[in-house]
Amino acid sequence: MDIRPSTMADLATVDALLARTYPKLLKADYPASVLVTALPIISRARPELLSCGSYYVAEIAGQVVGAGGWTRDRSNPQLGHIRHVVTDDRVLRQGVGRALMRHSFEIPRAAGVTQMECWATRTAEPFYRAVGFKTVGPFDVMLDDCIPFPSIRMTCTL
Repeated sequence: MDIRPSTMADLATVDALLARTYPKLLKADYPASVLVTALPIISRARPELLSCGSYYVAEIAGQVVGAGGWTRDRSNPQLGHIRHVVTDDRVLRQGVGRALMRHSFEIPRAAGVTQMECWATRTAEPFYRAVGFKTVGPFDVMLDDCIPFPSIRMTCTL
């Protein structure tokens, strides 16, 4: 498996990965009434992440099978945020997500980040716990500043 920084050339591929995978994975943990408004927003690649230098794609045999990364907090240089992680549902539990997290811990740690925060979906909470995050508690992420999406705030010391 290769992990590399994403570029804008990955937009369509990451977009397709999110759009194909999120609906399948989130269905068991969210009611249809939540997903109908949230999925069109969260299942789209974010250009600002793809071009930031700390968002990555995981490839196996040239195929993108995962994406995710981190950004530094604007007001606290020792805090990082895990961003828009996805693993292709066809390769779940094969180390893709762990490899992305390992990469998203090593680089910020070397850059002086000591704490990571994650706003996890209900579906992803067990995964983040398995890679070292602790649950702080539930809260709503406001999508497009007006659509509440039930999430879980988690933190991890690097």
